[in-house]
Amino acid sequence: MSALFTSPLRIFWLALLACGMLAPLFLPTYYVSVATQILIFAVLAMSVDVLAGFAGRTPLCHGAIFGTSTYVVLYCAAHAGLPLPLAMLLGVLAATVLAAVFGLLAVRTSGVYFLLLTLALGLIVWGVCLRWTQVTGGENGLRGQLRAQVGLSSRELYAAVLFVVAIVTFAMWRFVRSPFGLTLRGVKDGESRMSSLGYNVPLHLIIAFTASGYFAGIAGALYAVFNDFVSPSTVQLSQSVSGLLMAIVGGIGTLFGAFVGAFLIIALEQAVSMFTERWLMVLGLTFIGIMIFAPEGVLGKARLIMAARKLQK
Repeated sequence: MSALFTSPLRIFWLALLACGMLAPLFLPTYYVSVATQILIFAVLAMSVDVLAGFAGRTPLCHGAIFGTSTYVVLYCAAHAGLPLPLAMLLGVLAATVLAAVFGLLAVRTSGVYFLLLTLALGLIVWGVCLRWTQVTGGENGLRGQLRAQVGLSSRELYAAVLFVVAIVTFAMWRFVRSPFGLTLRGVKDGESRMSSLGYNVPLHLIIAFTASGYFAGIAGALYAVFNDFVSPSTVQLSQSVSGLLMAIVGGIGTLFGAFVGAFLIIALEQAVSMFTERWLMVLGLTFIGIMIFAPEGVLGKARLIMAARKLQK
């Protein structure tokens, strides 16, 4: 237990968790909603990092998996009349199954081919959501009053999301630090060597893809309750790119960098859009600067600086 409190990094994360728990007491309602959005998209970014950072496969379909869960939750709860917990369970299940199918199709590719194949798979989901109007509502999307069903205020919803995100984050952390997660790192560093050692690399990648989709599905289910609306824009390419960008900005392979990336991207978007209509240009320049001066991501750069200081001592 003493080691927990002598590690500066662990003290930092405990302090950050405490700030997250106390934030609703001091922030206006609007900023509580922004903080809730940051938590949800941090889970999406972490699910991307499970593949990109630990398995060496960069996906461009997680926005589609995330959005599929959102669609299923809203359709089941608001239109089919199912209880919200059951609808959320079905949403996560749908995302997990979709991820397993995507994994079966994509794991035997790598590099740019994996990127393009997952991009194409995500576009198929977007096309289905756009054209299957009887179920998805087409361009009009689906609306619901899920938050009203459970009677949660913005602050209560934030507390519930924080609780779920804390559990999911711990689960992902255990997953990537398990023997299975270490095997994924070995696949990333030397796939042919792992195969020669007798590891079933495609099977490991399929399981990793499925687990990653499961976590993205949890984020999508939370987003359904938070947003009360879903449309084809929720599953389009930009959603996948946003999740990947958050993982990259925070630091690929750090897992917890997803929180940093989600905070920087969403908070910066909210702040800059208040002053200029060309906020996308400002965001783009900011990302370029991060990629040039901190290609390891913000958290990755911080780790390198801390390691360098330890060596100097």
